[in-house]
Amino acid sequence: MRFLIQRVQNASVTVDGKISGSIENGFLVLIGITNSDTKQTADTLIKKLVNLRVFTDSNDKMNLSIKDINGSLLLVSQFTLYADCKHGNRPGFTDAAKPEYAEELYNYVVRECKNQAIKVQTGEFGADMKVNLLNDGPVTIMLDSNDLAKN
Repeated sequence: MRFLIQRVQNASVTVDGKISGSIENGFLVLIGITNSDTKQTADTLIKKLVNLRVFTDSNDKMNLSIKDINGSLLLVSQFTLYADCKHGNRPGFTDAAKPEYAEELYNYVVRECKNQAIKVQTGEFGADMKVNLLNDGPVTIMLDSNDLAKN
């Protein structure tokens, strides 16, 4: 599982000309799911996400989490985070989970983030989405479950 996290001043997702989700001050999180991901994988990344200290404190140091600032999450499914560009110029997506499985895990991530008492907005799984954001910093961080120690 991959979370591409962007610290934003604001972000929104539009589907068919209508805003699906919109936040101020928080994280836009693009979520990629692969075939071997589980709820345990999701739990590991969610824990890291909600405790990630990249918001500035009164000393202008990145020392606060999204919980500390009462920030929001905009969670967007993004199968292209598992694009394979090793051969040729057209990416392959065989490492991305099948839509039915990915949607189940994506919905799990959304529920568990809401359970953390964080304001959560979403895109629409599988839809053609237009994402608008004002990256703050810019701060962009990739969390990949393969890079995190298994607890």
